[in-house]
Formats: sequence, structure tokens, C-alpha cells
Amino acid sequence: MFSIEHDFDATVITLVDEGEADRPPAEDVVVAAFEDCVTLTQPDPRDGTPVSVTLTMGQLRDLATALNLPEGVYRR
Repeated sequence: MFSIEHDFDATVITLVDEGEADRPPAEDVVVAAFEDCVTLTQPDPRDGTPVSVTLTMGQLRDLATALNLPEGVYRR
């Protein structure tokens, strides 16, 4: 399940893990897309502290491309 919200300067997508029969749900992931970067934030399950990763638009393009390629090292 996920939600999408449009804020003033970002589009925010929240990914909600509903869990499965054999495991509890993971913490929600919040993806905030800005003009020049994308941030992914998820609470640390041990203490609830938010952990963030920021991707540049180039890194995001590389990630999208990499999801459809076989194992190897590539340069765009």
C-alpha cells in the first residue's frame, strides 16, 4: 500500500509494508521527490530514529536503469 501527497516543494510518497503471514510489517518508507534530489527516510526499527538517504537525479536515473540490467558494471 502507498500514499501520494503533493506538498509545496515536493511530491511525497509513503510506502506502507503490510507484512506477510510469516513476518511483521517493516517500518514505512517516505520518498520525497524534490526538483534536484530524492530522499528516502525510514525509522530505525531499534530506536525509531529516522535514517535518510539522498539521491541526486543522476543517481536516481542510474538506479532506474540498473533495475532492468543484468549483473555487471556500467557507465551511462
